[in-house]
This record gives sequence, C-alpha cells and structure tokens, in this order.
Amino acid sequence: MKRNRLGRSGLQVSELCLGCMTFGEPLRGGHPWTLPRDQSEPLIRQAFEAGINFFDTANVYSDGSSEEILGDYLWTLAPRDEIILATKVFGDARPERQGLSRRLIFQQIDASLRRLKTDHVDLYQIHRWDPNTPIEETMEALHDVVKAGKARYIGASTMYAWQFAKAQGVAKANGWTRFVSMQNQVNLIYREEEREMIPLCLDQGVGLIPWSPIARGHLARPASTVTPRTEGDAYARYLYAKTEAADAEVIRAVEAVAAETGRTMAQVALAWVRQKPGVAAPIIGFSRPEQFAETLKGLDLTLSPDHVARLEAPYIPHLPLH
Repeated sequence: MKRNRLGRSGLQVSELCLGCMTFGEPLRGGHPWTLPRDQSEPLIRQAFEAGINFFDTANVYSDGSSEEILGDYLWTLAPRDEIILATKVFGDARPERQGLSRRLIFQQIDASLRRLKTDHVDLYQIHRWDPNTPIEETMEALHDVVKAGKARYIGASTMYAWQFAKAQGVAKANGWTRFVSMQNQVNLIYREEEREMIPLCLDQGVGLIPWSPIARGHLARPASTVTPRTEGDAYARYLYAKTEAADAEVIRAVEAVAAETGRTMAQVALAWVRQKPGVAAPIIGFSRPEQFAETLKGLDLTLSPDHVARLEAPYIPHLPLH
C-alpha cells in the first residue's frame, strides 16, 4: 500500500486510514454494533498486514474501550515507530468533562496515552469546536502538548471553515503549533465541505483525511436497504435521514457506475473520495474481513471524468452538519 504525505507536513501515512470506532465493548458508549476485543483484533491485524500504518480513534469511542483495544494489541504487531496513531479530544461520556479547555486537554491526553499504552500519539485532533472555551486557550494547550512530547502533530475535525481559519490564525500569530490535517465528512451524498473548507485546506497545505467516505454504508448498497448498523446507528440517522429522497438519486448513480465498471458500489464511492485533491487517506471502517478485502481490490480504480460528472450531477445542497 502506497504512502502519502499529510498536507505539507513531513508525516507519511498509508493511503487508507483505519477508523477504529467499530472496535469497542458494546456495553460501553451505547453502540450496540461495535465489536468486542476478540472480534476486533483479527480485523486490526488484517489491516496492518495489508499495509495500513495509520490508525484513528478517539477518547470517546466506546467510552475509551477503542483506545484500550488498540493499546493492548497494536504493539504486539509492530514497534511503536512503525505505526501512525491518531486520537481525538473533546467528547466524553460525562458532560462535565466535554470540551477543549486547557484543564480538560491535559487530562484527556494523559488518559488517552494510558489507554493506548504509549508515551505519545502521532496526531492529536480536536473532535469538534468548543464554543465555550477561547480558541487562544485551546491552541496554546495543544501547543504545550506537542512541546511536552505527548503528540507529534495536531489536527482538527468537523467545523466551519471560518472557525478553522481563526484557529490557524491564532496559532500563527502566537508562534504556536498549527493544525496539519482536517478530518471532515466528505462523500457523494455530503459535499458541503467543497464550498469553503476544502479550498481553505488546499490553499494552506492542510492534509485531508475524510471520515465516512461511503456515508456509513449508505453508498455501499441500494437506497433504503436496512442493516443492523442502520437500525442501531442513531448518528447515521441524524446525518442522512432528512435527505433520503435526494440522496437516493446519488446512490442510484453510484449503482449505475458500479455496474458499468464491474466494481462494487463501495469501491466506486471510495474512489471518488480518493481522487479529490488534497486527500491523503480516507478513513475507512469495516466489521467483516470480506469488507476489507473488497476495499483493497478497489484501490486500482480510477474514475473517468465522465463517471465523476455523472456521480456528482444528482447532488443538491445540504444543510451543513457540524
């Protein structure tokens, strides 16, 4: 699997990033579809053996259980310096411990490192924008985390472009560490990031690591298909339920291109994201070995300009989701 440079940083990451929200004890965090340790570890090994060196998790995934599983297993597969490990801060199962204050950032980085069984993460990301904490406080705290050697780089996820620009401006003005990456939702049924955030990142040399490139499975199967994940994933309903009719047209276009190219719908949807300028590594997830094997078979797919145009044509504007 080839490596890509993350924006203008010196960090080289695998062309796919394994999103680890799927891995976690189902009774922790209210996600009945997550996989416990004994089912998670073989999938992590499968990804690593295929060449993925980039793993993304978060302190809030299954109330820290995802980080624990990675911390207990990753270092049996490879030395620390062969893994690019990313986690996130903002959320917490306890509302009083949510946010990006200096106090909480320091608490959460130490808690994540304990669960991950490492002395540093390669990429430490703010999961959301915190309207209750001055951005100056947040950026200085993140800078101090880097200077303390607990994170090598910092990144951001899911916010408005003006917020991201403000954060970067504050960091630059004070000589603090700036974000090298943006983890935002980019897929064929949610393209609002193309309006401002993606052009901003391209201009500033910030690498893109999009989450949900196949829209939590919606782009991998015909419209209105019901699965255990769709029935139990409340966040997916929040993201897509209000636009089902419009999104169905896009899904049908994916079906048509998949049929013409002899590929699966998921391969087509992921190829569209991978071809976007600035994308270093889409974040993929899988819960069965055959799903990942299918993803790997699609890495050689390059969509023609005609296919891209047909996939994009049915899209209508959506309300921004942050």
